[in-house]
Amino acid sequence: MNRVCIKTYGCQMNERDSEAVAAMLRGRGYSIVTEEKDADVVILNTCSVRDQAEQKAIGKAGYLMARKRRNPDLVVGVMGCMAQNRGTDLLDRLPDLDLLVGTQKFHQIPDHLDHIMETLKGQGPRPSTVVDLEAEEGSQNTIRQHLEAKVSSFVSIMQGCNMACTFCIVPKTRGPERSRPIDEIVEEIEDLAAQGAREITLLGQIVTSYGRREIPGRNGTSPFVQLLERIEEIPGIERIRFTSPHPRGFRQDLVEAYRDLSKLCEYVHLPVQSGSDRILRAMNRPYSRQLYLDIVGRLREVVPGMFFSTDVIVGFPSETEAEFEETRSLFEQVGYDMAYIFRYSIRTGTPAEQMGDQIEESVKTARNQVLLDLLAHHSQRRNSELIGSVQEVLVEGPSKRHDRYTGRTRGNRIVHFSGFDRLIGSLVPVRIERATTSSLYGEVQLTGVDP
Repeated sequence: MNRVCIKTYGCQMNERDSEAVAAMLRGRGYSIVTEEKDADVVILNTCSVRDQAEQKAIGKAGYLMARKRRNPDLVVGVMGCMAQNRGTDLLDRLPDLDLLVGTQKFHQIPDHLDHIMETLKGQGPRPSTVVDLEAEEGSQNTIRQHLEAKVSSFVSIMQGCNMACTFCIVPKTRGPERSRPIDEIVEEIEDLAAQGAREITLLGQIVTSYGRREIPGRNGTSPFVQLLERIEEIPGIERIRFTSPHPRGFRQDLVEAYRDLSKLCEYVHLPVQSGSDRILRAMNRPYSRQLYLDIVGRLREVVPGMFFSTDVIVGFPSETEAEFEETRSLFEQVGYDMAYIFRYSIRTGTPAEQMGDQIEESVKTARNQVLLDLLAHHSQRRNSELIGSVQEVLVEGPSKRHDRYTGRTRGNRIVHFSGFDRLIGSLVPVRIERATTSSLYGEVQLTGVDP
């Protein structure tokens, strides 16, 4: 009765939180399994940024409720942003839910689960659903003590968002901005490096806003760049990435960090959302199309081979064909290597919900497909340009879909290649021999190294 499956929806922050909860539960004697059919406890870590993600999680929860009716001892929980957003309203739809935990109370899940499991042993009446949604300072610091290192590890440096994008529900689900001290983050990364981590991805809802209220600037250097400079000096860490930033965070100090910090990978996730100035204003995004393109240009000046990814919303209320064409042309001009393209979906409680002239789903779908086709063309072209080159690859482990090993280039391109376990955690040269839209294939260029 101690097998737990945690299914994660949404962003890398959710992945990191799921890893932390799994580590805490292992410390309590629970066994973490990957298949829900093998589990006594299924916890859904949910996302609310898009309606599709919420509906997918609700559908999964409904399926588990049906399974629970056949097996009353099955324990089902919902955690994360959907729990925080919908709160106790979820219980109207899922009255048999055992556990409902918001974004600031993840560290309490082992205690709640222990109590539920004790009642299943007949040591007390089974409790009603645990509802724990209230924000609590310090929860992320408690969780991080339980994280286990991976070759490529996530580190949360801040929580929350003070922006007021009209389409976004994140300020409601994650609360206001709050940043961890630099020394505390550095100590965590040093611990991860000692356990074998070689790449760090810094996480935050608006990661480039890190410390702007808590930490003073220094000689024109923002708190975020100060943090990057400290991480650059940590032995064992070979690569630094971060997500998700905001264009307004790309001031000259951050642009120059890509030139000056050898560990900062030449890959930028730079959300644009729209290429139309009018739509950007309607979204309450405080930049223009030209300012965004200026940032791209300055980054390419310091790193000509920079890889770019982005977030785009199509079909925002009142978006015209001409305004979508502005987005399409910007997409073409930048030549993104990767993109998360979303059809606008109404988020209850956001200003955009009340906007008139909502776009028909068929129009959103058509615009979405235009950008997907353009992305596939750009990605295939960029990957094909790497054929014949030797790329530095951080070996992450065996590939799930191929009889090979897998890793990523500094530009965040996935590479599959023949290898062996001793290479895991190493930086190896791989000659690229073949490319698809999503992946590269090659051979390790090592001599005198036996499996």
